[in-house]
Amino acid sequence: MRVPDKRQEMLASESIGKLLFKLSLPAAVAAAVMALYNIVDTIFIGQAVGPLGIAGLTIVFPLQILTMGMGMMIGVGGASLVSRALGAGDVGKSERTLGNAIFFSFILGAIFTLVGLSNSSLWLRLVGASETILPYAKGYFDVILLGMVFRITAMGINQLIRAEGNAHVAMMSMVIGFALNIVLDAVFILALDMGVRGAAIATVLSEVVSFLYMFHYYLFRNSSLKIHLKNLVPDIGVTRDIMAIGFGPFVMTVGGSLVFTVVLRTIVTYGGDLSVAAVGMLQRAMMFINIPLMSVAQGLQPILGFSYGARRPDRALTAIRLAITAATVFSVISFIVFFFFPAPLMRIFTQDSTLISTSSHAARRLFLVAYLMGFQFVASTIFQALGKKLPTFLTSISRQILFLLPLMLVLPRFWQLDGVWLSFPIADALSFVMTLVFFLREIRELKSPDFAAKMSQAPVVPGRFGGLAAGSVPSGAKDEEQAGVDR
Repeated sequence: MRVPDKRQEMLASESIGKLLFKLSLPAAVAAAVMALYNIVDTIFIGQAVGPLGIAGLTIVFPLQILTMGMGMMIGVGGASLVSRALGAGDVGKSERTLGNAIFFSFILGAIFTLVGLSNSSLWLRLVGASETILPYAKGYFDVILLGMVFRITAMGINQLIRAEGNAHVAMMSMVIGFALNIVLDAVFILALDMGVRGAAIATVLSEVVSFLYMFHYYLFRNSSLKIHLKNLVPDIGVTRDIMAIGFGPFVMTVGGSLVFTVVLRTIVTYGGDLSVAAVGMLQRAMMFINIPLMSVAQGLQPILGFSYGARRPDRALTAIRLAITAATVFSVISFIVFFFFPAPLMRIFTQDSTLISTSSHAARRLFLVAYLMGFQFVASTIFQALGKKLPTFLTSISRQILFLLPLMLVLPRFWQLDGVWLSFPIADALSFVMTLVFFLREIRELKSPDFAAKMSQAPVVPGRFGGLAAGSVPSGAKDEEQAGVDR
């Protein structure tokens, strides 16, 4: 039997409010760093190259979203398995999940690199690159493709590190890469005057360093899980579960890539290259809204998955309530800032007055219902963490595929460029309604006495907390909660 793991004891017994803050704060830093990877490149390119450079990076983004989808599929699916397996005391399954996640991340990264490099100009034209933008987009994309193995694998591993409760290491991997990216951007873009190609080189080198940091953690540091060669061999059952849980987020990101491609091609038709640069800046600005929401959701995931695996619906419900409250507060603040004061944010990227005016006009339409985003982030995480495959899949595709894409094809025919911008808030509102229906059903199930009784009667798996069963609670924890610890 292994010695008790302090991180797993923390997930089992610490106050939910304190635990959510402890896990969300590092996740907030990591989410900020993830967003700033693209934002910093855009700032450097916007100031050093100009609007066409920003447009080039924007054209590449739908193709980058595909790689994000692959990393999210492995990471979200694997994290759900790892947190629930640790909650049930099954370390072996957790380590098999880790090994399989690494193996398939490498395979997917290699495939994407080979397919992308086969004819990068073709893919960029399909996305919507004009002949004016194409040289800038190709200069960036060809270099980014060379680092796909490291990007996809790092995204997946980062999620698994969070799932075992070590948000600090996941945060540091992102911080290290981001800090290096800033330095290398200054070197390659400003000092060496390499433009968009320099930005891509800086990004790839930074992602390689982040990957090596996380790999070193699993090999040589005090991780709860370890990498074993035998676990790199595909396990059909584990792989099926990873893909099943992660397929919803993958479809969501692929849908995002498809929709963004339609957006870009529509914008080229109705607004030209300058509007492409505008939507690129808005997309980067939207990352600022996502930072606190992603952090709360990622802080919730290990708590919720562990509590479910350890048969603690009371802790799960407390965590859900606190997470939704925090995410909604952040959403309202973000709405006020981005709806009423978009111009100052646009000036971070460019000093071009026409581009600032175009993007500010779009922002007041794009962020019309941004205050709903917090609930949607948290609800999607709930479905993933509890292993609810159908709600995860349907809510993941609802905004992009079911609502936004049809609206994007119809509304611009009546309102031209404004039709593009208004498609987003309408799709957000419709997706909110669908998510709410599934959310209320899951909450009723967690609150049901029959559900609690079924969990308490389930077979007990040998635990990790000094011999306790996974469904048990360390001494005194229940009394503390009844006294109001988990407020």
